[in-house]
Amino acid sequence: MAKHEFGIMMNTPRQSERYDEYEPWKYECISVDNKYLEGVVERLSSIDFYWHTLSVKGKGLAYCGVTLVPPCSLKAFIDSIADIPELCELKKLLKKALDKNKWIIHYGI
Repeated sequence: MAKHEFGIMMNTPRQSERYDEYEPWKYECISVDNKYLEGVVERLSSIDFYWHTLSVKGKGLAYCGVTLVPPCSLKAFIDSIADIPELCELKKLLKKALDKNKWIIHYGI
C-alpha cells in the first residue's frame, strides 16, 4: 500500500534550502495510507503550500514529492480532514504543529 509521511519540523525551513531527501525519521513522521488521502486531495487544492523549497509556492500537496506546510495553512488543512475518522492521527499531528506554530513536512507517495 502506498503511504504518505507527515512530520513536524522543529526548525523553520530556510529560503535557500531544498527538501528533496527522503528523511521521515528526522521529523518523527507518521504514515498515512494513500487511500485515505485520495479523497481529500481536491479539498486541499486551494490551500497554500510549498513544494520542495520555499521558492516554489503551490496549491495542494506535492502528491508524489515533498510538501512544506506553513503554520498559516494548518487550520485550513485540519478543517479539510476533520470529518474523516481514519485521518485522526494526522489531525492530531497538525493540531500539535498549529499549537506550537511549527511547519509540517509531507513526503508523498
